[in-house]
Amino acid sequence: MNDISDQKAAARKAGYERRKQAHAAYHGDMAQARLLEFLEPHAGKTISGYMPIRTEIDPLAVMRKMAASGFVTVPVIKGAGLPLKFRQWSVDCEMVAGPFGAKVPACGEWLEPVVLIVPLIAFDRGGGRLGYGGGFYDRTLQMLRTRRKTIAVGFAYAAQEVTDLPLEKTDQPLDAIITERETILFGG
Repeated sequence: MNDISDQKAAARKAGYERRKQAHAAYHGDMAQARLLEFLEPHAGKTISGYMPIRTEIDPLAVMRKMAASGFVTVPVIKGAGLPLKFRQWSVDCEMVAGPFGAKVPACGEWLEPVVLIVPLIAFDRGGGRLGYGGGFYDRTLQMLRTRRKTIAVGFAYAAQEVTDLPLEKTDQPLDAIITERETILFGG
């Protein structure tokens, strides 16, 4: 397995299993408390969360709290090879099925977030993130970061950490990782 795509496929398979086990064992709200503490200085700004699918760690409690003081959006996939768009979300907005099983708001304003809560399969201590393989967050972060300072915070179970994450030049780094055990900051 010398090819980076083969390495990423193997890392995804192992990452899914670690995340599945962590999800089954997780009881409590320490990760949400850490995420809320990280986001509080950004209250009033446009933040992107996500609608959890499968065994992703759930940010909805934090999204509800942040929506009380600012704009919260969720990502919408517009097509293969395109960056994500972000539709405004509220606690009571109508949700419809989106691509890959994640719910998206049926209507609402399109906004650009300055802080993104990013789901992942695996992460490392250098700010690397392994996603699902479509490159949506990488394209989106690259685009947003050319326009303004944009913060990407990975939200994950501690068990999703790995030491040998296969990365490419196009993989956008995270600014922080929040788990139930700790908050890890990168680059100041």
